[in-house]
Amino acid sequence: MWNVDLTLVDVTKVSREAYAEAFRRVTGYPLVALPQTAGRTDSEIFFEALALNEDAADPNLGQAEAGGQDLLARYTSELAAAFARRSDLLGVQGRALPGAGEAVAAVASLRDVIQSVLTGTIRPNAVAKLRAFGIDRFLDLEVGGYGSEVYPMGAQLLRSRGRAWEKYGSDIGPDATVYIGDSVRDVEAARIGGARSMAVASGRSTAAELRDAGADLVLDDLTDTRAVVAAVGRLTAAVSAG
Repeated sequence: MWNVDLTLVDVTKVSREAYAEAFRRVTGYPLVALPQTAGRTDSEIFFEALALNEDAADPNLGQAEAGGQDLLARYTSELAAAFARRSDLLGVQGRALPGAGEAVAAVASLRDVIQSVLTGTIRPNAVAKLRAFGIDRFLDLEVGGYGSEVYPMGAQLLRSRGRAWEKYGSDIGPDATVYIGDSVRDVEAARIGGARSMAVASGRSTAAELRDAGADLVLDDLTDTRAVVAAVGRLTAAVSAG
């Protein structure tokens, strides 16, 4: 399982503009302060943004609506539309992180490996980000976990394993699951979801912070493809040996 933002791709500018547009369209007021996004789902980011920007809130936006699923559904729809309108900018203002495409392709060539994503981004936007850099073709995005769901990331990891089991007909246990992410919250999600964690210091968490959070293995980046493949092998060695 791969995290997307700042693990595989960096499309921060496009994402922030889409957040701002969707937020304004749904709430009627500008997004002045954007909360921390690392390791958070789009639904978490939205509700935190409501709290951070409450001083500028439209008085007609009632508290009951602000906390409701109807408002979240509207925001999710607007976020997908706002991002789609900027899809041509992904390759211009964004980039695949060094070694990301090669790493995903190499892991895909391993025997008995199923690759997908666990990301806080809603599904259509996650697919667009990966497709813009040709990474999507190595992943089974049907069994992934996305910010479109209301479950915490750790719970989404469990649900993704369940979907993979249903699709492929084999029980994918904790020792056979590796979550590769860049934030402390990704490491926490792996622990909660019962997976091994490979952390990459390509985001806003340092290598030391990732180790302190309990990551099973930490890499500086994905540029050494052999090291990435070897790391996946080490973290699933007991399963492979069995």
